Amino acid sequence: MASPSVEIEVGERIVRISNPDRVYFPDHGWTKLDLVEYYLAVGEPIVNALFERPCMLHRFPKGLAGDKVHQKKVPHGAPPWLETVSIHFPRFDRDVDEVCVTELATVIWAVQMSTVEFHPWNSRRADVEKPDEWRIDLDPGDTCDFATVQRVAHVVQEVLAELGAVGFPKTSGGTGLHVYVRIPPEHGFADVRRAALAFAREVERRSSEVTTTWWRKDRDPSKVFVDYNQNARDHTIAAAYSVRGFADGRVSTPVEWSEIDNLDPHDFTLATVPPRLAEIGDLHAGIDDAVFDIKPLLEWADRAGIDRDDGAEPPADPEG
Repeated sequence: MASPSVEIEVGERIVRISNPDRVYFPDHGWTKLDLVEYYLAVGEPIVNALFERPCMLHRFPKGLAGDKVHQKKVPHGAPPWLETVSIHFPRFDRDVDEVCVTELATVIWAVQMSTVEFHPWNSRRADVEKPDEWRIDLDPGDTCDFATVQRVAHVVQEVLAELGAVGFPKTSGGTGLHVYVRIPPEHGFADVRRAALAFAREVERRSSEVTTTWWRKDRDPSKVFVDYNQNARDHTIAAAYSVRGFADGRVSTPVEWSEIDNLDPHDFTLATVPPRLAEIGDLHAGIDDAVFDIKPLLEWADRAGIDRDDGAEPPADPEG
């Protein structure tokens, strides 16, 4: 017998949730409705993390046991109030409308559409070609432990401090860490990526546990890859407060720098993040007040001879 639907009041909207009893996270028996209630509990921070950014949805129509759908185009059946942003993909000469979150009801509607993860662009719809967020992705290799990621994070912190930049760290929800830096939306994706690569190479110069080698087959799997290509056009990573598609319901969670040495990413879940947020507040709330101009990094890139195509990968299919 099919689960009954429930109606959720979200601000001025009513969002109908079908199959609320469907289990999404088998390790704990957490359901689709539990996922909805989580996103309601972190409402303001998740909206701030996604606000006015093109957003790719990672959907699991049959639950986590089924296939994951990387949804760039707005799914069929979207309500008339849903806001979107049109993205042009020159290589395919195609325009695609992507979800653009401006209110919590959009997040809850996306969960109704079987979305678990939210992956926003690092630019906003006012000018989608000019990123306002530089993303540092510390991605451990297959034989790299989390302790190595933690040590590399402190090298990142050191270099940022020397630049006068404020980094906002978070768990990836997987095995790595992310650090976000707010930047003025004055440079295109190619230059932001060049700046990110120049920074990554400086971190690599200071730490033997880091690699900037792009092709996985050529990397040392015991090292942390500083993935500068996360700043390329149409590349996205899970937002702060986004749940990840793992059976234990892990969440990509903002953390303090002082927490990094002792944290375990598995501790941040649907159940633990809302009370943590209520106790300490949103650790990324001040990111818009800490803007860093990447011109020094572009000077590093110029001196190193880093051009716009260094380490670049082919663009992705806009159909998602």
